[in-house]
Amino acid sequence: MRDIQNELDNREIPLQKVGVRGVKYPIAVLDKKNKTQNSTASVDLFVNLPHNFKGTHMSRFIEIFHKYHKNINMQHFLLMLEEIREKLEAEKAFGCIQFPYYIEKEAPVSKTNGYVEYLCSYQGEVYKNKENPASAESKFYVCIEIPVTTLCPCSKAISEYGAHNQRGTVRVKLLYSDFFWIEDVISTVEQAASSPIYSALKRQDEKYVTEHAYENPRFVEDVVREVYLGLKKMNFKWFSVEAENEESIHLHNAYAYTEYSE
Repeated sequence: MRDIQNELDNREIPLQKVGVRGVKYPIAVLDKKNKTQNSTASVDLFVNLPHNFKGTHMSRFIEIFHKYHKNINMQHFLLMLEEIREKLEAEKAFGCIQFPYYIEKEAPVSKTNGYVEYLCSYQGEVYKNKENPASAESKFYVCIEIPVTTLCPCSKAISEYGAHNQRGTVRVKLLYSDFFWIEDVISTVEQAASSPIYSALKRQDEKYVTEHAYENPRFVEDVVREVYLGLKKMNFKWFSVEAENEESIHLHNAYAYTEYSE
C-alpha cells in the first residue's frame, strides 16, 4: 500500500514535535506498599520530523506504548521513548504521561482509612548524542502534586484566638537519576506543611488536625524552604519546588518557588 507519510515534502520546514496527544490509557505503576497500582493516564508522545518527511506514523506511538503500559515504571519510560525514537527513525523522542496516584491513609486518631489522590507525571526525552550518533542521551523528570494544609503564622501571632488556614498545593519536579519511591517524596512534602490532607476524619481526628496545624504554622515560603531541605537529603541532582495557597481571607493566592542544582 502507498505510504504517504514517508513521501518527500518540498516545503523545507522541519517540525520539532509531531505525534499523539491526550491518549487515555490504563497503566500500572510501582506502589511501595502494594507492589503495583492500576491507574488511567493521559499520554502525550512525540518525535521530531525532518523537513524532507511529509509525516510520521501515528499508530506506532500507540503500538509501542501498549507494550509498556502494564509496567510503565521510571526506568521503562525512557526505554519506551528510545524504542519510539528508533522505530520512527527520529533524532528525538518526547513523552509525558499524567496519572492520578492513590495512597491509603489512616486518620491520625481514629485510624479510619481513606484514599488520597496525588497527581503525578513522567516527563522525558531521548535524543542522539551529537558526538556519538550511535548512542542516545536522555532527560527524565518525575512531577508530583501534593495537597496540604497550611496555617498562617502572621494570623496566629496577631490574633487573640484562632488563626486562618487554607488548603495548599505543593508541586515538585525531580530530575531522575536513581530510583526513589513516590510515597517517600509525598511524605517529605507533607511533613513540611502545617498538616497533611486526609480523606476520612472523625471528630477526634478533626480536633487533632486542627491543633496540629495550629502548632505548626507555615507561610508558603516556609513550606518551599522545608521541602527544599527534605529533598536535598534525598540526593536529587536537580529539583524544583512550588507552593500555592488558596487563601481563605483573600481573593488571590499566595505563591513561592525555588529550585536546586548540584
